[in-house]
Amino acid sequence: MIKIRARGNETVEQMIKRFKKLCEKEGLIRDIKRNAYYEKPSERRRRSMRKSRRTTGAPQ
Repeated sequence: MIKIRARGNETVEQMIKRFKKLCEKEGLIRDIKRNAYYEKPSERRRRSMRKSRRTTGAPQ
């Protein structure tokens, strides 16, 4: 869970900006967008295979 505490004389806008950065860093936005629609299991496997190829650097 992401928690934000005010720092000194920080404005609400600055706190929101920090919160959004933390959400982006944790990948929450990406997960929410991915779960917004149904993904078939075959598409999920295909996506994970592409991701593993990218991370391992295997030739395509």
